[in-house]
Amino acid sequence: MITIGMNYHVIPGKEVQFENAFDGVAAALSNAEGHEESKLYRESKEPNKYLIISKWKDQSAFNAFVASTAFRNVTHWASSEILMGRPSHQMY
Repeated sequence: MITIGMNYHVIPGKEVQFENAFDGVAAALSNAEGHEESKLYRESKEPNKYLIISKWKDQSAFNAFVASTAFRNVTHWASSEILMGRPSHQMY
């Protein structure tokens, strides 16, 4: 199993929009082969920072999802001025 930590810095005032967009991502994840679980966390001291913890069967399953049309269809919002910058991802 592999765990992915995905850090997002959201433009202040766009938090609800980001959380709603994550709902679409979560729906796509539920159908992704090799996906086990994903959860969204909001930082308590800086409420415009988020962490998504995502567990996968293996790295190839995660990579296949990120390269998929399903992923592109639910992440188009990233370019709609919700994020302050590019998210950072770490694999564990």
